Amino acid sequence: MIHFGWGSALLLYVTLQRLAELWWAGGNERRISAAGGIEYGKSHWPAMVALHAIWLVGLWGLAYDRPVDLVYLALFVLAQIARIWVLATLGRRWTTRVFVVPGEHPVRRGPYRYLRHPNYAVVVAEIAFVPLALGLPFYALIFSVLNAVVLVVRLRAENAALKTAARDPRAS
Repeated sequence: MIHFGWGSALLLYVTLQRLAELWWAGGNERRISAAGGIEYGKSHWPAMVALHAIWLVGLWGLAYDRPVDLVYLALFVLAQIARIWVLATLGRRWTTRVFVVPGEHPVRRGPYRYLRHPNYAVVVAEIAFVPLALGLPFYALIFSVLNAVVLVVRLRAENAALKTAARDPRAS
């Protein structure tokens, strides 16, 4: 008999959240493309998707029946509050890919007043806190390192895209 516990509830939340984000991002990406948005860093996106999918599938395989550590769950909840702040700030500009619309300035309000890339800080926290909440510290470490590698590539692409947009004469 399979026993679904608090671990499966947490994983179900994360799974549904990721699916909803992909759906929302897809709509935003189509709208941004139609407005003349240019995608940068296409080559790293499949690796990022694969990393997140493997992370989540692995957690389902290892931890669906585990109890949840309340301290790490609380830290995860704080990260979710930060995620909502990021999403509310970016609104229709939020995507899972790197898009720049020539002539648009980068967002400088909300959490972007304090961090250049607050969404990635949230992702770093999630990649660590979910497995830690499920009692998998080694899993958290492995995927945190893998995520760091992908984020180095992602941040280079995003920062280059933002510089390109800043040089665009339509952005002034």
